[in-house]
Amino acid sequence: MMTLASIGSALALGLAGSLHCLGMCGPLALALPANQEASTRQRALGRLLYNLGRAVTYACMGIFAGLFGRILQVAGFQQALSIALGVLLMATVFLNTHHMPHWVLNTFYRPVQKGLGKILKRGSYSGLFQTGLLNGLLPCGLVYAALAAASLQAGPVQASMYMFLFGLGTLPLMFALSLGGLRLHSPRFQPVLNRLIPALPLTVAVLLILRGLSLGIPYISPNLSGASCCSH
Repeated sequence: MMTLASIGSALALGLAGSLHCLGMCGPLALALPANQEASTRQRALGRLLYNLGRAVTYACMGIFAGLFGRILQVAGFQQALSIALGVLLMATVFLNTHHMPHWVLNTFYRPVQKGLGKILKRGSYSGLFQTGLLNGLLPCGLVYAALAAASLQAGPVQASMYMFLFGLGTLPLMFALSLGGLRLHSPRFQPVLNRLIPALPLTVAVLLILRGLSLGIPYISPNLSGASCCSH
């Protein structure tokens, strides 16, 4: 079972990172097909399915993150794993689709883009859900931050739940945006968004590195070496 602290951190990371999602995935959410004859309830259901699709993809990614983290933890690399994830996460902050190697774009990003282009032409509920599923595969520093935190959970099931809750945390603002209730490019909003986009993953990266250093600071950098030797 997940601890209350893990549940709270997953939801908080998703909610706090929603501003990042607005900037990166906002244009796609605004481009979702809309049936002019559909009622408000039908449009809301379609947008909800789109956002749930993202959460499902995050949950699937969490399984692999949890397996990877569990293997390294059992092998005694818990501290090194935390530090390495923090460093890698910092690196992703300085990488976006404009700076990624061409092989990464051609192998991962472009196929997802093409798939989204085809599915976006559909206006069905299943099409919107599939759009959310594919949207979850797009490169995103915030998702990498959540995966790094998920990999430190007790196992793949807990890591999957962590990522699903993270996805639910991003839902309120993304849902409001997809319904047209938010203005993405407000002159007052955009500068704040530009600062928060790198700040959130960097904060998680620093916390991961501090955790791996095992400085004996409660909740932030607990003594992991001491805990592991007394866990028999």
